[in-house]
Amino acid sequence: MPVHNPYKNRHSHYGPRHHSHEEAGHFWKQPNVEAALGNSDIIHSNNFWCPTQLQSSRLIYTFYDMAFAVNPEWTTETNRVNCFEGVFRSSIVADWVVAISKASRAHYLEVFPHFPEDRIRVIYPCSRFSDSFRKGKRPEALEKIPTGEFWLNVGTIEPRKNQYHLAEAYAGYAQRVKYPMPLVLAGGKGWLMDGFLNHLRKLGIADSIIMAGYVSDDELIWLYRNCYANLYPSLFEGFGLPVLEGMQFGAPTITSKTTSIPEVAGDAALLLDPKDYESWVEALLCIGGNWKLRNEMSKSARNRAKKFNWEQSATALLQLYNEAFASPKRKAIE
Repeated sequence: MPVHNPYKNRHSHYGPRHHSHEEAGHFWKQPNVEAALGNSDIIHSNNFWCPTQLQSSRLIYTFYDMAFAVNPEWTTETNRVNCFEGVFRSSIVADWVVAISKASRAHYLEVFPHFPEDRIRVIYPCSRFSDSFRKGKRPEALEKIPTGEFWLNVGTIEPRKNQYHLAEAYAGYAQRVKYPMPLVLAGGKGWLMDGFLNHLRKLGIADSIIMAGYVSDDELIWLYRNCYANLYPSLFEGFGLPVLEGMQFGAPTITSKTTSIPEVAGDAALLLDPKDYESWVEALLCIGGNWKLRNEMSKSARNRAKKFNWEQSATALLQLYNEAFASPKRKAIE
C-alpha cells in the first residue's frame, strides 16, 4: 500500500520493505533492531508480531482480537499458534496496548490479567473510505441484478464470519416468500470452508447465491450503496469494519449482538443472536419488501457512521504517543 499510496511529509520517511515472511522475520528478530530503525522514540507494532528486544524505544502494540483463542474450529492450528505468540509477547513487553474496541480491551485483560490495566487504551479504527458520496462501480457478477434488490454479506468466507448459518437463514426466508431477493457474498474463500458450496446445494439455494469473490474498493462501495440490506452475522469481532463501512454508505444493517459489534452499530442496526436461526429468518421477512423501514434504517446508519472519524482517532493516538514518550518504559516480565 505505501508504494501506491505514499504518505508525503518532509518529516516522514519509510523504512525497509520486506518482500518475504523470512526477510521480515530476520529483520525484526535481529538484536539491534532499534538501531536499524534509527533509534526511534516509539515503535508501534500494527500486526500480530511483537518484538521483545527493545531497550529504550517505547513499544506500542495494536491489539485486534483473539478469536483464534476462543474457538479452535475458526482457524488453523498454525495460525492460532503464531497469532497467540505475538499477542502473548505484547502482554510481557509492550509499554502500551491500543485496543480497537472496549470488547477487545476487556478480553485482553481477561486473558492477560498481569498486564497493567492503565496501559491499555481504546482507540477506534474508522472507515478507509474518505468520500461518503462516492458512487462505486457495479461488479460484473451483478450485471443482471436490479439495483437495491439483493441482500449483501461482506467478509472472507470462513467459520467465524458465520456464512453457514446465514445460508440456512436465507434458505428459511426463501421458502416463505414468492420472489426472494438473491444473497450476494462479497469476499474471498477462507480456511476450513471447503464444504460450503455443497452446503448451499443441499439447502437448495445455490442458484440464489451470488459468489462475487474478492471485490475492489469501488465495487464494494457500489454493493454497500445499492444493497437492500447488509447482513453481518459474525460470531466474534474485534471491531466489525464491514458494519461501519456499510453504514457509511447507507446500508441498512442486520448484524450480531456479540463482542464489539454493538459498539459499532449502536441503535442504528437490528442486533440479533448470530446462532438464532429463526430470528434471522424473521428479520429478513420483516425488512424485506418494507421500503419505509428499510429507508429509515438507511438514514440511521449514515448518522451512526459519522460518529467514527479519523481526526478523532488520530488525535487520541497522538496523545498516547506523547504520554508514552513522557512515561517510564515498562519493566518487561521475565
